[in-house]
Amino acid sequence: MRLQTLKGVFWLEWMIDSAHTLVNFSIRHMAVTTVRGRFDNITGKVDVEGGKIVSAEIDIPTGSVNTNQPDRDTHLKSGDFFDAENHPNMHFSMTKLEPVEGEQYRMIGDLTIRGTTKPITFDATISGAFTDPWGNERMGISLEGKLERSAWNLTWNVVVEAGRLMLSDQVKLEVDAELFHSKS
Repeated sequence: MRLQTLKGVFWLEWMIDSAHTLVNFSIRHMAVTTVRGRFDNITGKVDVEGGKIVSAEIDIPTGSVNTNQPDRDTHLKSGDFFDAENHPNMHFSMTKLEPVEGEQYRMIGDLTIRGTTKPITFDATISGAFTDPWGNERMGISLEGKLERSAWNLTWNVVVEAGRLMLSDQVKLEVDAELFHSKS
């Protein structure tokens, strides 16, 4: 992928703008509805060399989980799930970016949750760079993917009526990241 700024300059390091970046997730609850949540205060960077993305690192604070239900959020931060006290961050590190078509890519990398690292693949959309009103270069990256939480040893569950599980194993993930490079 070739990223061109307005003046044809290829910046080396782009930082995640935490105020404009979210990691959203959704999971089936008792096989009848979907629970959605998000993580805030995302940090990270994307390195570009010769107009190509060569690396991407994202840190996701587990203690920032928010499902708009305080008791559930407390449970998610506990040792049954993220164990936020001992594992304050999830970490994604890109290993490969494959072009698909136009602004569409496949981003492959390693995701670490609670000390367990496994490969994960995201469908990625990368929007072109532009200069914002304050003179900073900006671009966006959107990711969509799925994971089986049991692969990361996130196995807490309860059997409810008729043998249904409280939570599905599959979790859908969406990342909307705004990145910037300051000229100063």
